[in-house]
Amino acid sequence: MARPRKPLLSRARIVAAAAALVDAEGLEAVSTRRLAGELGVSGPSLYNHFRTKDEILEAVADAVSAQVDLSMFDEGDGRDWRTALHDWAVSYRAALTDHPNIVPVLARGPGRRPAGLRVADAVFGAMVRAGWPPAQATYIGALMRYFITGSALGSFARGFVDDETAYDPADYPHLGQAHLLAERREKVDEGAFETGLRALLDGLAHQHAEVAAAGVTGRDTSAAAEG
Repeated sequence: MARPRKPLLSRARIVAAAAALVDAEGLEAVSTRRLAGELGVSGPSLYNHFRTKDEILEAVADAVSAQVDLSMFDEGDGRDWRTALHDWAVSYRAALTDHPNIVPVLARGPGRRPAGLRVADAVFGAMVRAGWPPAQATYIGALMRYFITGSALGSFARGFVDDETAYDPADYPHLGQAHLLAERREKVDEGAFETGLRALLDGLAHQHAEVAAAGVTGRDTSAAAEG
C-alpha cells in the first residue's frame, strides 16, 4: 500500500500548528479554517479531534503547562517547600515567557486540562506535606498562579518607549532614565520577578513559622477541605 503523501492528521499535529500560530500572531489568528489551511486538510477533518476552536486553544495551553518542571515536588527530591516553590515558579514563568500569547488562556485556571491539573495537584500536595493546612495550601497555589501569570502577561520595561524626549524632566523629574528600560527589558523584568518572588516567599516563611508554632498542620490532603 502506498504511503500517504501527507502525515495523518492527529491531535498532536493540530496542537503544534495552533501553538505556532498563537506564538507568531496571537490568539485571534487561530481559526479552524486557518488551521486546516496550515495543515493542508479540509476544515471538517479537524472536528474528528476537536469540537471547537476553544478546545484547541485549551490543548495548546495544556501543552505549555506540560513544559513546567514539577520534579521539585517529588517526595524524594529533598528540596524544602520554599526552595521547591521558588524553583517551580522560575520554571513556570520560563514556560509562559516562551509562549506569552497563550497566557490569557492559562490565567483562567486548569479547568479539565490534564497537565494543568497535575501542576495544581503537585503544588497542593507538596504544601500539605510541608505542614501547611489544606486551606492555606490552596491559597498558596492560587497566590503563586496570580503572581506568575501576572508577571508573564506583560513587560514593565516594554511599557516605556526608547525615546529620551518622551520623558521631559520638567514633567517627570524621576524618569530621566526611563527610555533605557526597553533595551534592558530582560534584566529589568527578571529582576522584578525575582524581587517579588523573594518577598512573597519571605512572607510565606513567616506565616509557616506561625503555623508550626500553633501546631496546626494539614490533615486532610484534599483541596476540597478548605474550611
